[in-house]
Amino acid sequence: MSAPVFTGSAQATSRAMSSAKSALIFGATGQTGRHLLRELIESPTFTRVCEVGRRVTPTEDLPAQASGKVEQKVIDFERLEEAGLKEGQWDVIFIAMGTTAKSAGSQENFTKIDKEYVVNAAKAAKADKDQRLIYVSVSTANPKSSVFYSRSKALTEQALADLGYKDTIVFRPAVLSNTNRQDTRLAENALLAVTGVLSRFSSKVQIDVDKLAKSIRIVGEQGTSDLPSGAHAQQTNWGGKNFTMIDNSSAVALSH
Repeated sequence: MSAPVFTGSAQATSRAMSSAKSALIFGATGQTGRHLLRELIESPTFTRVCEVGRRVTPTEDLPAQASGKVEQKVIDFERLEEAGLKEGQWDVIFIAMGTTAKSAGSQENFTKIDKEYVVNAAKAAKADKDQRLIYVSVSTANPKSSVFYSRSKALTEQALADLGYKDTIVFRPAVLSNTNRQDTRLAENALLAVTGVLSRFSSKVQIDVDKLAKSIRIVGEQGTSDLPSGAHAQQTNWGGKNFTMIDNSSAVALSH
């Protein structure tokens, strides 16, 4: 199945780029985040970008356009109230941070890092203005799943929707390809070999991490209201709070 061709996307992009925006990004040193940070820096729409996290990107690894445009701040997620995140009055907050069960060491630590830190960060950045929140989740997210990881991701999505941002958007990518991981993951490599073949026939199973980042940046510029109808973005309701869900196929198509 090939990705749908969007009509009207050029006009939507033109409208979005006519208004300068500021961006706050969490998780810019991760696989998706590092590509997303570059997209934001190189985008003329985003005139002010702030990277925050337990560590930040080395300045020598930033593109030339970062000079005078990017602010970097190392923060303590246990003391977010001291970071002054809402003072930046950010237009779009991007959250691409997370961890793995192996790195966390326990389900308790995973929940703390992957859910509590994420939700608390979004809460700390919420200001008294219309803002857009974009979260990178996973394709298997399901609040009723028997798999802890998938269930936790869905509960994080729901907690973010409950914060009441003007526009909450969740990306649910499938398997990420062309990442640059330092650790070897045999199971992941085997999966990529399979999804690489399947991706020739379906846009549901895999996405290049750079294409995902491009799609996230585009949606950050446009927001739910300006997404082309061909994007097939799904509106999800949780406890009276709505959020927009973008699956893998839509993310692939948006990147073209």
